[in-house]
Amino acid sequence: MIKEIDGGVCAAKGFQASGVHCGVKANSSPEKNDLALILSQRECAAAGVYTLNRVKAAPIYVTMDHLEDGTAWGVVANSGNANACCPMSHENAELMCAAAAQATGREPGDFIVASTGVIGQTINIAAIQVGLPDAAAKLSPEGSDAAARAIMTTDTVKKEIAVSLTLGGKEVRIGAIAKGSGMIHPNMGTMLCFITTDCAITHEMLEDALRQVVMHTFNRVTVDGDTSTNDTCVVLANGMAENPLIEWMDDDYAAFKDALAYVCRHLARAIAGDGEGASRLVTCKMVGARSEESAERLAKAVVGSALVKAAMFGADANWGRVLCAMGYSKAPFRPEHVDISFESEAGSILVCKQGDGLDFDEDLAKNILTQKEIVIAVDLHEGEDSAECWGCDLTYDYVKINGDYRT
Repeated sequence: MIKEIDGGVCAAKGFQASGVHCGVKANSSPEKNDLALILSQRECAAAGVYTLNRVKAAPIYVTMDHLEDGTAWGVVANSGNANACCPMSHENAELMCAAAAQATGREPGDFIVASTGVIGQTINIAAIQVGLPDAAAKLSPEGSDAAARAIMTTDTVKKEIAVSLTLGGKEVRIGAIAKGSGMIHPNMGTMLCFITTDCAITHEMLEDALRQVVMHTFNRVTVDGDTSTNDTCVVLANGMAENPLIEWMDDDYAAFKDALAYVCRHLARAIAGDGEGASRLVTCKMVGARSEESAERLAKAVVGSALVKAAMFGADANWGRVLCAMGYSKAPFRPEHVDISFESEAGSILVCKQGDGLDFDEDLAKNILTQKEIVIAVDLHEGEDSAECWGCDLTYDYVKINGDYRT
């Protein structure tokens, strides 16, 4: 049984977090936290997954280096500047870790480092160095909220969750915070996700679980077709739950992976629903596919289509755009077998049967599509596999937000 609990990234035993304002971005509001710190009482097994963009920000390379031994103690992260494609980026990422180490009594290599914000501008490392002692002083088991808010950029809501489950007779907790709103496309996006757990699990099993879970959650989100330079998803496991060590793909491993998937799915949906300027969360459920891979490719094409997204914004039941997007996905399917429905809490309406349009109640369809969460349900009638991907509508505000993001 997976149970949602309070506490976010501090829900697991032995973790503390904080978030403070240090002024990474010039003229930023002192009310906006921009520096986050997470620290464990014990050394953690650690694993990470990163952007597939060929252009990677310096913090990713530093984090990869620090995680070569499969261990970490904490995370230091900032918003307001991506520390990507700019002078001194690698050196400044290392300096962030050094400052975090000095403030907490650890070593620079004990830290994962991450940044988010505008690309191409040198980060204000001096502000971060001044701010980290304050962040360390404010580390607290109640610090998840402050840390979650510190990594937000264009996000309109914080993204945080924690769950508990029982493994080997012991309560195990998993908590996480994330950010993401724009530059979101399959293979992650401008997203940071920091996951903590008190589960006793080896680095190898933790890495395997994270990679499998990310593939079926964060990699199925798209907001705008852009894959960022800074995407980072990491998990730290300190073993303080004292459950029997998970070192094989046994039943406890499967239960842990299911709970990790629950956490990441929740955050993936939250990121999609909070897409820049978005007014609706759009889910595409693709069933009856020949394979899970083809179902995923088809669903990604649908939620990634600018025309489908625009139709969802206008509450227009333009199902032809759905079929069109599927057609250019390069996934195999037979259009003449496809059924398409639109669903929400207002009801469900079948708009396409075996590849052909149906007469349907336009008023009911519009009512369905004006709800906060919309499902595009597609049945391929070709197999037993399925996939679910998440996106959002495309609104005028997306252009407003991104038209002057840098300035």
